[in-house]
Amino acid sequence: MSRNRYPAYRAVPLTGENGTMKATYLEAAVGQYLLAHTSRPDDVLDALAVETRELAGDRAGMQISPDQGRFLTMMAQLVRAKNAVEIGTFTGYSAICLARGLSRRGRLTCFDISEEWTSVARRYWEKARVADRITLKIGPASERLHDLPLIPAVDLAFIDADKENYGLYYETLLTYLAPGGLILVDNTLWHGKVAHPAEHDETTVAIREFNDMVASDHRVTSIMLPIADGMTMIRKH
Repeated sequence: MSRNRYPAYRAVPLTGENGTMKATYLEAAVGQYLLAHTSRPDDVLDALAVETRELAGDRAGMQISPDQGRFLTMMAQLVRAKNAVEIGTFTGYSAICLARGLSRRGRLTCFDISEEWTSVARRYWEKARVADRITLKIGPASERLHDLPLIPAVDLAFIDADKENYGLYYETLLTYLAPGGLILVDNTLWHGKVAHPAEHDETTVAIREFNDMVASDHRVTSIMLPIADGMTMIRKH
């Protein structure tokens, strides 16, 4: 298979045939090289990315990019996740990637507020043959997270929802997270705006405050990775 199927990368958010590249801070050639040397998504994920763009238009940017999807699957595999949680499911791309990395008999619980978008997710979970591993809970995650049982503890969580509530989701998940468990948080670079003090819109300020909170939290060890729009990995002590 040719490694040149991806469109040329530009220093703006790019939507190509296989999904959205979000790393606005990468030099063009580096972004193209990164894509060319990352394992390709399969036909199910490609079809979901295409349908999401057709249905959602500009909102399709809420879907994770293919490199993020590969990262989520590998992280689930590496931690041998048995009990995973996702906050913010949209059309289900990230849930497929997480579910595929779960250990045998592992379960993923997804939280989202939209019946419309998650109806797309349900169809593709069936196509990807992971529907039997996923439980979807509709409603505000700020309320529904408390439905989680304390046993078994969560060993992997992914947050990709309304940015103003990141801190709330993080604190709640820590209660349910096993020692050594991981929380992955998307969009923590927010188009690079968090690094520029002159940027002070509500979402940028919320993410910047969340990043500062995590960096100073002695209960965890964290690292911010320049994957897509920034992904923070947080390990509970």
